[in-house]
Formats: sequence, C-alpha cells, structure tokens
Amino acid sequence: MRDPTQQRESIGETPNPLGLDGIEYIEYSTARPQALGQVLETLGFKPVARHRSREVLLYRQGGMNVVVNAHAGVVRGLAATDEAAPAIRALALRVRDARAAYERALELGAWEVPMHAQVMELNIPGIHGPGGAHLYFVDRYNEFSIYSVDFVPIPGVDPQPPARDGLHFFGVVQYIGRGRTADWTEFYGRLFGFVRLPGQTRFGVMPKGELLQSPGDARQRFYLQLIEPEAGAAGPAEPELFQRIGLGTADVPAAVATLRRHGVDFVDTGNAADSARGALTCNVLDSVAFELVHDEQP
Repeated sequence: MRDPTQQRESIGETPNPLGLDGIEYIEYSTARPQALGQVLETLGFKPVARHRSREVLLYRQGGMNVVVNAHAGVVRGLAATDEAAPAIRALALRVRDARAAYERALELGAWEVPMHAQVMELNIPGIHGPGGAHLYFVDRYNEFSIYSVDFVPIPGVDPQPPARDGLHFFGVVQYIGRGRTADWTEFYGRLFGFVRLPGQTRFGVMPKGELLQSPGDARQRFYLQLIEPEAGAAGPAEPELFQRIGLGTADVPAAVATLRRHGVDFVDTGNAADSARGALTCNVLDSVAFELVHDEQP
C-alpha cells in the first residue's frame, strides 16, 4: 500500500471545475435513529443539533458531520418495519458555488433532485447518485453554515466535540454493478473532476476495486472506492449504493484501541501487518460498517 500523503503529493493539482472542497456531511436514513445514534456515539460522534421541522439529528466529531434522517417521508421509502437497515442516502459536497455546481451537473446529464424546502429551510440543490442516494452541493460551511438555518443546537452540548485520535473523513466505498466501473469513473470525472488512481494504489485493508481521488486542496481531498461484484458471483444483481464510510487517522492501532474501549468491535483479518494500514469495524444493524485507514493529513 502506498501512503496516502505521498499519493496526494504525486498526483499534484488536478482540475477542480466545481471548486470542490471536501465532504460537508454524510446522511443515513433509518427507521431506528436511536440504535444508529448509539453506534455513532461509540465511534466518538456526539448529537449536537436537531432539525427545526423534521426528525433529523446532526452528529459531529472534529470536522465530520453525520446526519441521521428518520423523517416520515424518508423512512416511508424503506421497509416499513423497525428492522429496516440504515442506509447512506446522501453525500453533501462542499463547493465554491452550489447553484453553479448544480446547474453544471444538470448540463452534463445529471438527474436533478426536486427541492421541497419548507418555511425557514434552505434549498440545498442536489442530483441523483447510486441506488437512489443523493449528491448535494453546499457552499455555506464556514461560520454561517446550513446548520445555522435548518438546525437548533441541543442545549448544554459542546457544538464542536473533538475527534478521537484525529479521525477525519477519508472517503466512501460505493458498490456498483458488474462492468460499471468505467461508467461511474466517467460520471465522477466529468461532473466533479475526480481522477482515477493507478491500479497499484491501495489504502487500508480492503484492496478491491478502483480508487478515485477528488480534486481540491490536499487537506480536503477524499476518495471514492468503486467495487464491482466478485467475478463469477451467482444470484441476483447486487444493488448500487454507498456502502460504508472511510475514516482516516495517523495511527490506526491507537485509534482501534480507543474505539474498542468504547465498545466498537473490529473484524479480525488474521494478519498483524494489516494493523498499521487499516481496520474494519464489524457490521452492525445489518448494514453499518466503518473502515479506518492510515492517513496523515497535511
């Protein structure tokens, strides 16, 4: 595996047509918000704000925001049982100009997500991503952010809880259909300026698929890992979806030790050499897993 920091340096600056500046938030939809919230809290996320008019909760640690959406209109699209598995339903991207990014994406053939903002809510433009997930464009992410309008802080809670062991967003793993790597590489390249990394580039302990690197400042770059079904796999086609979140940390073994003390279980790869490169949490709630990856932010 090549070191992510070295990879950033070797790629150099790449075209950034949307002024992409990292991930603003990742959103789960679920019929079991409390159970998912408990999982997030074992990882170090803290609930910091509630949406003004919807059953939506904002979790945060360090520079990472995770939204848990249990609003009736969203959950209705899931299985109508308490056992419905949480799913990553949105990836919000920081851009220079949200409206311009949205319009450019539509011009290049993306499918729009209709906006249904209520009174006192922001219109956040977005397009369709894999499996019904949405890709949103956000240009308010500094002192005056989207949360300043749509969310109410939870009283007595630190609005900026520190990250455990320097955890930060590293990327997202996306499962895709068989033979669809070229299609999705073209989609992310044309619309956002992602570049495909050399085939020998591997991060963490799950060396599968193709890696795409976002453009932008090295401190805000992130990765998409596109994984097709195993060759020869039988059965019905697997759905395309955002499958799990990658979290970067400069010291994977230390982060694993910290998270284990807080109740997080990890998959045993059986290879001691893997421990410094990455770690994979055990799947919980039938669908929720996180991958730790060695990454020293610039």
